[in-house]
Amino acid sequence: MALKQELNRNTVILIIVAALGYFVDIYDLILFNVVKKESLIALGITEFEAIKSTSITLFNWQMGGMLLGGILWGVLGDKRGRIKVLFGSILMYSAANMANAFVTDIDVYAFVRFIAGIGLAGELGAGITLVSEVMSKENRGYGTMIIVTFGALGAVLAAVVGGDGHAIRDLLQNSFDISLQNWQVAYIIGGLLGLMLLMLRIGTLESGMFTGLAKHQSKRGDFLSLFKQKRIFKTYLNCILIGLPVWYAVAILVALAEDFASPEILNVSGNVINGQAVMYAYLGLSAGDLLSGLLSQWWRSRKKVVLLYLLLTIVLVLLYLFTTSGQSAEYFYIICFFIGIATGYWALFVSIASEQFGTNIRSTVTTTVPNFVRGAVIPITAGFKLFEAYFGSVNSALIMGVICVGLAIYALKGLDETFAKDLDYIETL
Repeated sequence: MALKQELNRNTVILIIVAALGYFVDIYDLILFNVVKKESLIALGITEFEAIKSTSITLFNWQMGGMLLGGILWGVLGDKRGRIKVLFGSILMYSAANMANAFVTDIDVYAFVRFIAGIGLAGELGAGITLVSEVMSKENRGYGTMIIVTFGALGAVLAAVVGGDGHAIRDLLQNSFDISLQNWQVAYIIGGLLGLMLLMLRIGTLESGMFTGLAKHQSKRGDFLSLFKQKRIFKTYLNCILIGLPVWYAVAILVALAEDFASPEILNVSGNVINGQAVMYAYLGLSAGDLLSGLLSQWWRSRKKVVLLYLLLTIVLVLLYLFTTSGQSAEYFYIICFFIGIATGYWALFVSIASEQFGTNIRSTVTTTVPNFVRGAVIPITAGFKLFEAYFGSVNSALIMGVICVGLAIYALKGLDETFAKDLDYIETL
C-alpha cells in the first residue's frame, strides 16, 4: 500500500523512461557481440582468428568509450542535472548506432563504437540516481529493480533482431527498394528506438535532492575528489570490484560462447551461436535481477543478496567449464541462462554504489562505477588471452573467474549496508 501511494505521476514516468532507456542501452551494448561476425565478414575480415582478434579489439574500443563517458556524464549529472544526462546520453548512442550501420572499414567501425560507448555510459547511472532520489528509502529498491530487470531484456531483442531480422530487411527492400544487410538493419533499429524514446522527455522532472543543492556551496561532480580521501577512495574502489564477475561472465563466457563450444575447446555437440548464448544469458540476468531485487527488499539487505549471488557464480563457472564438454547445445544454453541468473545482481550493485555517497557526488559515482566495471573488460580479456597462451582456454577462464569473484567478495566485506539509508545529505570533499 505504501509503495502504491508513493508512485505519483512523475515517479512512474521516471521509472518508465529509465527502464526503456536501459532497454535500448543494453540492446545497443550487446548488439555488437551478436552481429560482429556478420559485420566483419561484410567488411572483408573472413579468417577465424582475424574475426576473433578484431572483434575483441572493437569491443574494447566500445568499452574504452564507456570509461571516458562514465566520467563525463557522471560529472555533468552532478553539475547540470540528472535529466539532462539521461536524455543527452540516449541521443548520443542512438546517433552513433545509426551511423554504425554505414561503416565501410575497421578504423571507422572502431571510432563509431567508441562514440557509441561514450553515449551508452550515461543512461543507467542517471536513471538509477534519479529514481533513488525521488523514491523513499524503503522502496527505492523496487524502482531500480524494475529498471534493470526490464532493461536486461534489451539483449534478448538484440539477439532476435541481430540473429534473425531478415524479415525487416526484406520489408525495407520490397517497400522502399533499400538494400541493407541484416547487421545494418539491427544497428538502425537500435538508433531509431533511442530517438523514439527521446519523445518521452515531456513530463519528466528533476530530482528534488539535486535542485536542493543550489542552496549549498559544496563541490559538485568533483571526480578527482574520489581519490583524495582514503575512506572515499576505498569505498569507491570496493563498489567497482563487486561488479567485476558480471562482466567477466558476459565478456568471457557468453561473448566467446562459440569459441568455447568449438571442437578445439569444449567440443559441445551441436551448433552454438553467440547470439543465442547472449539471449539465454540475458534472460537469466533479467530473472536474476528481479529475484535479487525482491530478496533485497524482503531481507532488508543489499550485501547478503550480493554474497549469495557471488557464491552461485562460482558454482556456475565450474559447471560451464567442466560439465558442458560433449554435451548438447541445449545444455550449454541452459548453463548460460543460469550464469545470467547467478550474475543478475547488477541492480543491487549499482544501487549500492549510489547509496554509499552524498547528493553532490552521487551521479558521478553511480555513472562511473558501472562503466569502470564495463571498462574492466579490457584487462579481463587481456588477462584471459595472456593466461590462455600458457594454460589453455578453460584454465585461463577459470583463473580469471577466481580472480574476479575473489576480489568481489573481498570488496563486499568493506562496504556498508545501505538498505533504507537516508540519501539526502552532502558529502564532505
